Amino acid sequence: MKTIFEKSNGIDGISLCDNTDDISFLNSKFLRSEKAALPQLSELEVLRHYKELSDMNFCIEKGFYPLGSCTMKYNPKVNELLANLEGFTNLHPDMADEDCQGALELMYKLQESLKKITGMDAITLQPAAGAHGELTGMMVIKKYFEVKGENRKKVIIPDSAHGTNPASAHLCGFDIIPVASNEKGQVDIDALKLILDEDVAAIMMTNPNTLGIFEENVLEISKLLHDNGSLLYYDGANFNAIMGYTNPKLMGFDVVHLNLHKTFATPHGGGGPGAGPVAVVEKLKDYLPVPVVEFDGDKYYRNYNLEHSIGQVKSFCGNFGVLVKAYAYILMMGNNLKKASENAVLNANYLKEKLKNAYLLPYDEPCMHEFVLSGDRQKECGVSTLNIAKSLMDENTHPPTVYFPLIVHEAMMIEPTESETKERLDDFVEVMLKIADEAKLNPEKLMSAPHTTPVKRIDETLAARKPDLKFKLEK
Repeated sequence: MKTIFEKSNGIDGISLCDNTDDISFLNSKFLRSEKAALPQLSELEVLRHYKELSDMNFCIEKGFYPLGSCTMKYNPKVNELLANLEGFTNLHPDMADEDCQGALELMYKLQESLKKITGMDAITLQPAAGAHGELTGMMVIKKYFEVKGENRKKVIIPDSAHGTNPASAHLCGFDIIPVASNEKGQVDIDALKLILDEDVAAIMMTNPNTLGIFEENVLEISKLLHDNGSLLYYDGANFNAIMGYTNPKLMGFDVVHLNLHKTFATPHGGGGPGAGPVAVVEKLKDYLPVPVVEFDGDKYYRNYNLEHSIGQVKSFCGNFGVLVKAYAYILMMGNNLKKASENAVLNANYLKEKLKNAYLLPYDEPCMHEFVLSGDRQKECGVSTLNIAKSLMDENTHPPTVYFPLIVHEAMMIEPTESETKERLDDFVEVMLKIADEAKLNPEKLMSAPHTTPVKRIDETLAARKPDLKFKLEK
């Protein structure tokens, strides 16, 4: 497909009036000496061009999107309508509190909802995404120990944790201490005891972890850490598995981030925007970023006076439009948030049982909302996990997360979410079994996939390291 620059035919697609603006009052140094090198097309051709580009993109409205660890559930379109209400979109974040009571009320009630869902005592809505929430949470933990006069330098991170956890802790100056998983895919308690000392500030855990397995010894881990004076950080990226059934407070966690753009059905693709609120227990509430939204019984207001606040981590109050969508989803779902988790777990276990004979299942345990298969059996035929992922693209299915978590060789992390019907799950099973058969009978076909997509095989390593972000028209 040609770029819009290549399609340019010199037709001016803009005609607003016959008058020519007088710009003689502008300093000549700010004026162009020649026209900007922009494409010239009629409005209709521009619309057709971008519609064609849109049709090339894969989205959840097109097909199944089992992207493990990222909870690509359906986003109700009414959320978009509500976020675009004039009373929200025309607000300026610098307005006085008394002039934006509706927005502040929404944020306050969202805070209260998320506190109830997580069991925690205080919360900030500022962080812009999950990893940003991790960083914020670790900054809170670091400041907490600084105020206590303790210079703790270590953070323990299980090998089944999310990949951004080590980076978030390291950015706060902590040394990363890994802890291995046991044969059940859970934190090895004996290994944990060996590395736990008075220099450990916290452990960062994902529960259920990236294998989709619930840490059944989480209360023992919590006691070990708290007896050591350490804190527990909860990565909430997998929160879609536990809503209404349990919460981080019951597990003994002190800090938790949530991915509103995953668990609470706000659009997540394309790199954002997102929201990663951070909730904490009572003793950490004065360390949160400011402002936090509070209610004095008469009006809602932004409180900038927290004694040990780490300061602002995002402009104003965070990504407000995402907050509106998340609150709409929570109000719409109500007690059915629990049902969402129930169906997500049911769907994942259904797929796991249907596929585990065709693909290697390294940890054959009941899973939560996702599970991890290995492509090792197919690799014996010369078909890698990447080949399987590319082949799924030919079947109108988005590939799952591949090669993560690192503790599973040739990993495929599959998360169906609660949004999908049994019929759609059965279609996915049929496709995966077909690919497993082709790996034995016709591996060359899989190794050259995809065959039907607009873009075929690319050098992914080169694309990541040397992205070509600028179009240059050859003369």
